Amino acid sequence: MSVDDSTATQDGEEELHPTQTLDDTVHQRVRLGVLTVAREADRVEFSFLKKQLAVTDGNLSRHLKVLEESGMITVEKGYAGRRPRTWVTLTREGVLALDAELRALRALVLRLDAPRPGSDPADA
Repeated sequence: MSVDDSTATQDGEEELHPTQTLDDTVHQRVRLGVLTVAREADRVEFSFLKKQLAVTDGNLSRHLKVLEESGMITVEKGYAGRRPRTWVTLTREGVLALDAELRALRALVLRLDAPRPGSDPADA
């Protein structure tokens, strides 16, 4: 396989490779996990995230801090009965960032699944 340097689209603009649109904050495994789990519910409890993502308290806390500082989640502390709890909620910015990440990943998969010019589909 060879690759030439022609990356221009039909309208003359250069097309970015899908990996260029991945967000480093979102793309990290644990943070992507937090965003996707939080997207499935109105809010998610810290211990549930910890169990789902198989991480330690400290590791999850650090990732939540990064996401909170970037405005992608809100963290609410309170009590359920007498037990302290921490809940995570996805913000609008978090929804938009996750959607953009998923679009980039889909574009990457489509690009890799597309037949290569000059290749025989029967060889696959």
